[in-house]
Amino acid sequence: MENKFTPILVLFLCINLVNCGYYKSKTIVPHKLPNKVTHLHFYYFDIHTGNNPSAVIVAHPNQTSDKNPKKSSLFGTVYAIDNPLREGPEETSNVVGNAQGLYVSSSQSKDVTLTMYVDFAFTSGKLNGSSFSVLSRNPVREPTRELAVVGGRGKFRMATGFALIRAHFLNVTTGDGIIEYNVTIFHH
Repeated sequence: MENKFTPILVLFLCINLVNCGYYKSKTIVPHKLPNKVTHLHFYYFDIHTGNNPSAVIVAHPNQTSDKNPKKSSLFGTVYAIDNPLREGPEETSNVVGNAQGLYVSSSQSKDVTLTMYVDFAFTSGKLNGSSFSVLSRNPVREPTRELAVVGGRGKFRMATGFALIRAHFLNVTTGDGIIEYNVTIFHH
């Protein structure tokens, strides 16, 4: 004899299983926060040479260039960086922070383009402990480039903005460079 409650029990279990995956959310309107704008100017030292380089290759492609089979292609090369940020373009300028992250050589053409995933952290002054993050394309040979600021922490929470950069010094043979940064950050 068939139990009358079996179909009801199965239906009840199915409804409960469906409801277990139900996502609940509540939208809260935040208090109006004052928008702030901060302008920063510093120099980024990207050094690949010497006894203590600040940018090193951590992975490179396992292929060669079609034009020169003995030379490895830069496309796909990944660099880890811990670059000092300085007040001026001289090596004796005060260090105000460091840029840590990765960049990838992301262009197959002769025009070198890097895709940057970098956190710019400040270690002195009123911005000590704050940072902003860049996730952007950097076409190295263009005289002035624009990078996207996509976030931040500390005084730069919820940051958006942009960095206009240009090479102050660039050695195309070694990759060493000193890059001038003019950054505009919108934050709360």
